[in-house]
Amino acid sequence: MTTPSNRTPPSTADSGSGSGSGACPGTSSDSGSAVQSDLVTYAREGDVSTITMDDGKVNVFSIPMLRAVHAAFDQAEQDGTVVVLTGRPGCFSAGFDLGTLRATPERAVELLRLGATLAERILSFPAPVVAACTGHAFPAGAFLLMAADTRVGADGPFKLGLNEVRIGLTLPWFAIVLARHRLTPAAFDRWTVTGLLTDPQGACAAGLLDDVVPPDALATSARAAADDLAGVDRTAHAATKLRVRARVLTELREAIETELA
Repeated sequence: MTTPSNRTPPSTADSGSGSGSGACPGTSSDSGSAVQSDLVTYAREGDVSTITMDDGKVNVFSIPMLRAVHAAFDQAEQDGTVVVLTGRPGCFSAGFDLGTLRATPERAVELLRLGATLAERILSFPAPVVAACTGHAFPAGAFLLMAADTRVGADGPFKLGLNEVRIGLTLPWFAIVLARHRLTPAAFDRWTVTGLLTDPQGACAAGLLDDVVPPDALATSARAAADDLAGVDRTAHAATKLRVRARVLTELREAIETELA
């Protein structure tokens, strides 16, 4: 049984469009101190918590959105649950807010650092993290997919990938680290250099997704994956994750501190 959780308002308000285009069409929690905002909903059911990103548009990663997702992961870590991270129907995320990236250098760095440290946190999270990709995911949306332990995507006419070079942006070092870690070698080179966007089946072949299911089966499939992962020994999982990902985590942290200090 789920019960309503508390809400905390975003600390700032950003405007602007995401780093991609394409229209994209929360719940409650049994944790009394759960975090919600107008952008992110946290819901705990047993050993699984679902973090839903939904800005009512294309799930642009603004500073308030990223702060809210960080807060939701704070709650999940406190609750000790497996996490399902998902978006709104048709759109996981269309990337960083271009308005903030093109504002002051300080704001741009703050935005990028929030996104980079969120990916780092997911990559090293002490509990399993399942990403349920509800649709479009580019380019920063793909960053979070690359950091998750298991990635299930909805099939459909969606675009996924790293399209920075097509919109006049140089791929950040931290994103290069994530892409090299997760994508197949051929996809890593092609996606980063050409800005290719592909459909969910192509994303699965490239290593961005582990499985593709019909949209109406996504929530059930992601929950089944989370329930299965809830059965792993948590201490062994966390320790093994840090060992297996030690090199990429070191590279990721160095990239963050070098480029986004």
